[in-house]
Formats: sequence, C-alpha cells, structure tokens
Amino acid sequence: MSVWDDRAERYRTSAVHAAGPDLDTVVEMCDPQPGLKVLDVATGGGHVARRLREAGAEVVTVDRSPGMQPDVIAPAEHLPFADGSFDVVVNRLAAHHFESIGDAVGEMARVSNGVLVIEDHHYTDEETEQAEKLRDPSHVRSLSEDEWRDLLVSAAFEVERVEFYDMTLEFESWLDRTDTPDGDRPRIRELLRPLSSEDGTTWTSPMIILKARRSQR
Repeated sequence: MSVWDDRAERYRTSAVHAAGPDLDTVVEMCDPQPGLKVLDVATGGGHVARRLREAGAEVVTVDRSPGMQPDVIAPAEHLPFADGSFDVVVNRLAAHHFESIGDAVGEMARVSNGVLVIEDHHYTDEETEQAEKLRDPSHVRSLSEDEWRDLLVSAAFEVERVEFYDMTLEFESWLDRTDTPDGDRPRIRELLRPLSSEDGTTWTSPMIILKARRSQR
C-alpha cells in the first residue's frame, strides 16, 4: 500500500479539492458536453471527473494509487492508451508530484487529440518549495508559467489561455492531510510566513491553470 492509498479518503473529502472557483474554471476550460471523451489524469478524489460527468462528458479516470479508485491504475508518465484516444486530457493539483514532469506532459499530449487542461501550484520561491517538500516528501517541484509554456510547446501544443488564482489553505487541515510530523510544522509555518495570514491560521498558494491545444502547424 502506498502513502497515497492511506490519504485517499482525505482527498475525497477535502474542501479545497472538492470545490472552488479554480475547479469551476478547469471544468469550463474542458468545455464538457455529451459525447466528449475526457481522460482525468491523477484523478485523486475524482472531483474533476464528477463535474465533467454531470455535464455529460464520457470520462476515464487514471491514477497510480489504487486507493483513489480510478478506472485505470497507472502513473502519468506511462499512460496505457493509444495516441489521440481522448478529446481532452485534464490534470488538476497533481503535477508537482510527478517524478518526471516532461514525460508526464509528453504522455498527456500523446493521448489527447485536441486539448490539454492543467492546474497546479505556481512556482513562488525556494522557501515555498522547501516547505512543500517538508510537509510532503512526494512533492517534486512546482513550475513557473514560462516552464509550463516551454513544456507544452515542446509537446506540440499551443497555450491559448492562462488563469491565475490564489488558493487559501488552512494550515492544520493541510498538514494533517499528509500526516506531517508535529516536529516539522513550526519550520513549515516559518518558511511560509510571507504568504500567511496575520493570525497564522492560513496561507495562500498561487495557482496556475493552462489550456493548450494541439498545434496545427
């Protein structure tokens, strides 16, 4: 059993994952409608898939963790689907965990015949990265807008829309979700102080959402 199997229920019930204006934007960028074929990569708690299915889209979920109860168990870096199998490939709040982001983007681009929609934490600074890794060792790295654009262009996609959001995270529930040791929590709070509320109960993480389309050139 992986650490993600242990965390699965917490992500299914997490308020910041289950709703929010960022989720609304991700769904809207996918333009869901009956007959649209969508692959939800690293589906986690399945919140994107649920919303897209409610709008009539045909959604396949994939995640490397069996505990997340995906339709298909596989890592983002090795998707077991044929080229161009889906109209839209979507990935929300997971890319910073991918061991090889270049391979993952390449695979998502390969199985999409049209659109990619990706949301993740936007790179802020090395202090924030250090805090994220201390809180959760599975964190690899958040990317900047320029890094995302370079990756997508390298995968033969053109970025046609970018949105930014500030996600407010309540410290205790955020730390509890990954079983962060009590001894590490003061250091994490210290590292994130510039992004924290005055009373220290929350911190604000910048988010980026990109919609890219397969290049016709």
